[in-house]
Amino acid sequence: MIIQGTETLASLLHIISESLLTPVIIILIIFVVLVILCLGGLINEAISRKPIGSRELENLIRKISFAKSPKEIEGYVNNSQLFNYQKEILIRIAQNSDIGPESRKALAEELIANEETRLIKSTNKTDIMVRLGPILGLLGTLIPLGPGLAALGAGDIMVLAQSLTIAFDTTVTGLAVGALAFLISKFRKQWYENDLIDTESIAEAELEVLRGG
Repeated sequence: MIIQGTETLASLLHIISESLLTPVIIILIIFVVLVILCLGGLINEAISRKPIGSRELENLIRKISFAKSPKEIEGYVNNSQLFNYQKEILIRIAQNSDIGPESRKALAEELIANEETRLIKSTNKTDIMVRLGPILGLLGTLIPLGPGLAALGAGDIMVLAQSLTIAFDTTVTGLAVGALAFLISKFRKQWYENDLIDTESIAEAELEVLRGG
């Protein structure tokens, strides 16, 4: 009785395992398409991306440090080589020159933190593929091995060869997706981290000027 129950459960697990192969392959194909699109977006962003240089950043901070009014600060920021989202943060800080210094500092921290959260969310897709790509590749490797080993025991070489082909293909695909997604996430996070550091440096200069009157 116990043996029959065990066999029933084993058969159920086998059915579940077999039924997962098709969804795994479909998701891997979707991941391949997504990672190719993300790679294209990364290349396009790398070509069009023109972050502010260290010398330009130094000159901008110097100009802001000697600014006489919030409007003058806004002018310097607008005419700089900063990205639009950086300009928006810095201009909003300058436009709130009428509030207290502590409140203004809290506002600046909140604006930068919100932007950091937005930038992190933009890499969530590739971060997920970094984790799930190899996992799905491993699932695609193990699932066909059951029928393949059974076919080997029955002497059916064709089924074994087909199972091994699926296993190797899904492994390679999953690892490739994970590797490409990792590189995309790494480059983008590095870019965005540098942008936020520049924004924080300029914001500190702004706050110091506004604090002085």
